[in-house]
Amino acid sequence: MIVKWIFDKLVAFVGLLFLWPVLVIVAIMVKVKMPGGPAFFVQKRVGKNGKLFNCHKFRTMTVKHNGSTVSVAGDKRITPFGAKLRHYKIDELPGLWDVLIGNMSFVGPRPDVPGYADKLVGDDRDVLKLRPGITGPATLKYRLEDEMISEYVAKKQAEGDTRPMQVIATEYNDTVIYPDKVRLNCYYYRHYSFIKDIEMILATVFGFKVKFAGEEV
Repeated sequence: MIVKWIFDKLVAFVGLLFLWPVLVIVAIMVKVKMPGGPAFFVQKRVGKNGKLFNCHKFRTMTVKHNGSTVSVAGDKRITPFGAKLRHYKIDELPGLWDVLIGNMSFVGPRPDVPGYADKLVGDDRDVLKLRPGITGPATLKYRLEDEMISEYVAKKQAEGDTRPMQVIATEYNDTVIYPDKVRLNCYYYRHYSFIKDIEMILATVFGFKVKFAGEEV
């Protein structure tokens, strides 16, 4: 995957070189729109070979929240400005730095928080052989993940489920979404294609779907 490594380094450098004014402007707007906290959200995530690293994003949530790792569209923890950053994936731009220093790649599995990747067993642990990515097949398939979880929660509540929203959301993520993400990421590892990487990057930027693992994502 040497071509992938060179591509990541080169494009991340060029991206930061040209986009640094945007990063500065967004950071200032985060401080103005969401005072009382940092512009950047930094969290330990699981990287290649299970090694922890600091993952960088623009902050999209209130400073004080319950800390759940599963978010839902309309989640009160997400500020209105943060919701816009998430919708247009602008919150991911600081990840260019993580790509440049080698902790992440442009394409790969999303970096998990400790507690999820630790539970991978057998062949599913192939996911940990990859550098986490800003985008990837699972990211594309679940690009509207917050909305999907919100719809599921609303459906369960309409059926009479009285559990807290976050409990229902976490259950859906853990039993349906996360296992499917692992499946897609393992397929990506076992059928790697640099051309497919480029296709997925373009699909992320321009919003179209690509064929992957026998389905459209």
